[in-house]
Amino acid sequence: MTETLPQTLAHTPGTRRRAAAATPHALRLEHVSKTFGGGKRLFGRKHHAVEALKDVSLALTKGETLAVVGESGSGKSTLARILVGLERPSAGTIEIAGQDAEALTRQGPRAFGKTVQYVFQDPVASLNPRKTIREALEAPLKLLCGYDPEKRKARLGELMDAVDMPASTLSRYPHELSGGQAQRMAIARALAAEAEILVLDEPVSALDVSVQAQVLLLLERLKHQLNLSYLFISHDLAVVEAIADRVAVMHFGEVVELERAKTLFASPVHPYTEKLIGSAPRLNGGAGAVRM
Repeated sequence: MTETLPQTLAHTPGTRRRAAAATPHALRLEHVSKTFGGGKRLFGRKHHAVEALKDVSLALTKGETLAVVGESGSGKSTLARILVGLERPSAGTIEIAGQDAEALTRQGPRAFGKTVQYVFQDPVASLNPRKTIREALEAPLKLLCGYDPEKRKARLGELMDAVDMPASTLSRYPHELSGGQAQRMAIARALAAEAEILVLDEPVSALDVSVQAQVLLLLERLKHQLNLSYLFISHDLAVVEAIADRVAVMHFGEVVELERAKTLFASPVHPYTEKLIGSAPRLNGGAGAVRM
């Protein structure tokens, strides 16, 4: 992967820049824990409890890309699922765009969906195979934004421009798209809801290396254009170093190190972070470097 991510990017026609919110934080977690299982099952047998998250405190600043890294089982995906309302924490508090997450959930899926959106690892599987791309994108425009047909048509054109895809893609089905094209459509669907916070769960891990670079460049451009905030879940340190402003390292459900990306990769403090960076494959050969 040889492309370099730009620091600033020009505004693209068909998209609109959002004004920065008054709150400095897009997300804030305070002492969040999540335990699965526990208690008694049938016939008095006790079910083993698993602590997926242990006293996690994090803050995602407005307009920032905060990467969460760690090996499988470190709690990354559990954290992502909690932030988009697919799981509830066992303890702790969460604020999303300055609002209590529990209160936001009680307002219904429309309020939550217009605030934070999830971009899944498998782009093709995340799209309904029985619906065209047009139908997939129109659903949030209609259900979350309440747009009439004329406004939906105009917004569809804006979304396709935003993700650099031709309008003809709207009539296609997910299985007719490449992995990179499908992920662009999944990103467009998240943007359709007009959420300013995207939780990206391994968004490029299913893509070829050359396509990864294109999608990362797209995400970086959209972040600047629309003033988006990203929580970027990944195990790929090369990708993380390319896109992240800060990095949170998770190990067995705990955040063991949190630092600016450049500082963390240059001089990790925690032994687990040192192990991760030391074992990361070089994209230009060898181990221990993660440059794109």
